[in-house]
Amino acid sequence: MKGGGFKIYAVVYLIFLYAPIVLLPIFAFNNAAIIAFPLSGFTTKWFAALWGEPALWDAAKNSLIVSVSAAILSTTLGVFAARASTRYNFPGKTGILGMIMLPLVLPEIILAVALLVLLLGIGIPLSLFTVTLGHVLVCTPFSIAILSAAFQSLDKSLEEASYDLGENAVMTFGLVILPLVMPGIISSLLITFTISLDEFIMAFFLAGTESTLPVYIFSQFRFPQAVPVIMALGTILVVLSVTLLSFAEYFRRRGIARTGGKDTGGFL
Repeated sequence: MKGGGFKIYAVVYLIFLYAPIVLLPIFAFNNAAIIAFPLSGFTTKWFAALWGEPALWDAAKNSLIVSVSAAILSTTLGVFAARASTRYNFPGKTGILGMIMLPLVLPEIILAVALLVLLLGIGIPLSLFTVTLGHVLVCTPFSIAILSAAFQSLDKSLEEASYDLGENAVMTFGLVILPLVMPGIISSLLITFTISLDEFIMAFFLAGTESTLPVYIFSQFRFPQAVPVIMALGTILVVLSVTLLSFAEYFRRRGIARTGGKDTGGFL
């Protein structure tokens, strides 16, 4: 009885969670401008309409610039933070890591407003640069979480063997440690890129006149005739996000297996 109740709960939860995502492609291929049942027929015209939206392509270009920059910066910071937290003990270590990971639990709108006030207060105009700063703030804790697992699973004897053979700390990190954690780094890049690409609140507050893709999508919902096109765009983004997350999970597991660590759970 208990097992049956849990199965029912799991099924209901999954339906509630994924039903909106399933409905997205259904209406994206529906031959009607009104989002409602019954369906009117199959069409791909909403996807074709995406090619005739210059503002969409400008927003997509902005999102790619921000996402690639945020992924590289947050992963770089994540490498240093994960290495320091797993290899060294220093005063205030727990508190410092807690502050770095704080964006994971704080409401994102609070972070966005605080960053907006700070940037305007010191005279930095809103642009893609300020959006990138906000995304790095959000993405870095995820990068640290991924890379900490990669660094923790390293065999310290390999590092010690490199020192015994005469290599210094920099060469040891580049020739021994970095190749071993590279799958984790790739996973971090993919995860943070996906998070940045889909992130809305920071971009909404910090973009200024240069909108990103989520901000563009939000603005288009004011026009009923644009909703089917947005459904088509949303379908593409969902497929892209799932694909990137699948690759990220693959590299995460590959990195754990490569270093002989224990898999304690993943993204998918």
